[in-house]
Amino acid sequence: MQASFWHEKWDAQQIGFHLDAVNPLLVKYWPQLNLEPSSRVFVPLCGKTLDMCFLAEQGHEVLGCELNELAVQQFYQENNLPVTLETIGEHQRFATEQVTIYQGDIFTLCADKIPAVTAFYDRAALIAWPEEMRQAYAKQLAKLIPANSIGLLITLDYPQAELNGPPFAVSDDWINANLSDDFEIECLASEDVLADNPRFVKKQVSWLTESVYKLTRKA
Repeated sequence: MQASFWHEKWDAQQIGFHLDAVNPLLVKYWPQLNLEPSSRVFVPLCGKTLDMCFLAEQGHEVLGCELNELAVQQFYQENNLPVTLETIGEHQRFATEQVTIYQGDIFTLCADKIPAVTAFYDRAALIAWPEEMRQAYAKQLAKLIPANSIGLLITLDYPQAELNGPPFAVSDDWINANLSDDFEIECLASEDVLADNPRFVKKQVSWLTESVYKLTRKA
């Protein structure tokens, strides 16, 4: 997945991955992390998700990273948030009172260039990567997340041969095989969601499962 792929999607506003409401799984399962309201939460590949607004409403300071500048601009504009802008290394830093987004490539984001976080939330980042790039992203996420940080990960799994991603299929076996070196893993839920996803039904995908994980960064 080249950067140009995502830039073209945003330019054409072909953003079916963007939800027009807060993700109900975030609302349901975030309280199970038992985080202090003052926790700083990292949201990789955040786009313009309203989930960041939800997290801010819980009292959290939100720190996002997003490749596409238009997505970042639209987030602040559509939520009527005043924003300041500065350059930090290879990234542009957009900031308002509780939501800061580093615009640029997540692979060039360095932990020492951003404030330390204590939590993270990944709904559409891990599943955005094809198999050959996913493990590199997972290792980069681990580099950015301090020890003992707690996160919520949401994934999709389906027969990959039946539909081209993104979103790409990520199995429970893949999670345990590739994340267990860096994270303690607890599956909180796994549900059949095929009927709720018309695109997958139309493409005659035989099954679709959405899973929610609690991840704790190992020391």
